[in-house]
Amino acid sequence: MGHTHRSGDGHDHQNEHRQTGGSGGHAHGHGLTPGSRNKQRLRVVLALTTLFMAAEVLGGLYSKSLALLADAAHMLTDAGGLALALFAIWFAEKPATPERTYGYYRAEILAALVNAVVLIGISGLILYEAYERLKTPPTVASGPMMAIAALGLVVNVVGLAILHGGSRDSLNMKGAYFELLSDALTSVGVLLAAGIMWATGWYYADPLISAGIGLFILPRTFGLLREAVGILLEGTPSDVNLAALRAALEKFPGVAAVHDLHVWALTSGVYAMSLHAVLKDDASHDEVCTAIREHARSAFKISHSTVQVERACCPPSETHS
Repeated sequence: MGHTHRSGDGHDHQNEHRQTGGSGGHAHGHGLTPGSRNKQRLRVVLALTTLFMAAEVLGGLYSKSLALLADAAHMLTDAGGLALALFAIWFAEKPATPERTYGYYRAEILAALVNAVVLIGISGLILYEAYERLKTPPTVASGPMMAIAALGLVVNVVGLAILHGGSRDSLNMKGAYFELLSDALTSVGVLLAAGIMWATGWYYADPLISAGIGLFILPRTFGLLREAVGILLEGTPSDVNLAALRAALEKFPGVAAVHDLHVWALTSGVYAMSLHAVLKDDASHDEVCTAIREHARSAFKISHSTVQVERACCPPSETHS
């Protein structure tokens, strides 16, 4: 995860402040990640989801409603997704080791990736089941189905309200939020379909609405998947403008040029940066390093910075960015 640049003299310039003329800006105390601050929210929603899932199974067996049993299976995946998000937060809080110098931050991103893949699978199953039901619409006990779907919608709305704030800070929390959102949409679909079937006896409503739900979930899930893969590939965070960062740093007094500039995310909201800064003849390397780290932290939310300073630029073939 850390960047190692091999220079022409055969030395490794690693992300450590033992470099000659370099300065490591890491605040190595691994504090709470954005996901860590939302553990209690996840626990409450997990408890609500699990309790209602049990009620939905009982209601489905009582009413002989396949739709309710299918929704209970969907809620089982929600509960699994929420539990996975909690486990990933606990794992990400483990301290760094010599083998894992950045700790286990990426566990949260892996959980978000798994949740995205599961959601895509669920959407596919919904679309397949809708296709099968369009060929032969089953008769459904719409009254009990409507009552339980209404209760499920209330539970989902409460859960979404609890998770909403945290979903903007953490990709892991966003994955859990989307799990719950997909189930809330399923509850709306089940409720609407039950109402139509109860009022008109038109049983095609169930598969048609279910297909609409599956299609609605997919674009948002692909967005979540793209974000998770982007972090795992150490892409530049979407809210960091690399050109603007370079331009700002090169305007600092004492900085002649900036090269080998890399910015990546350790997890949602925790960014790292490494760069080489070429100093002007009269520049103080301590002042330049301090200024670069402070600007990166305040203007670009980059908490881990490694600055390699030098008096002459590396050969063009050695610069990467």
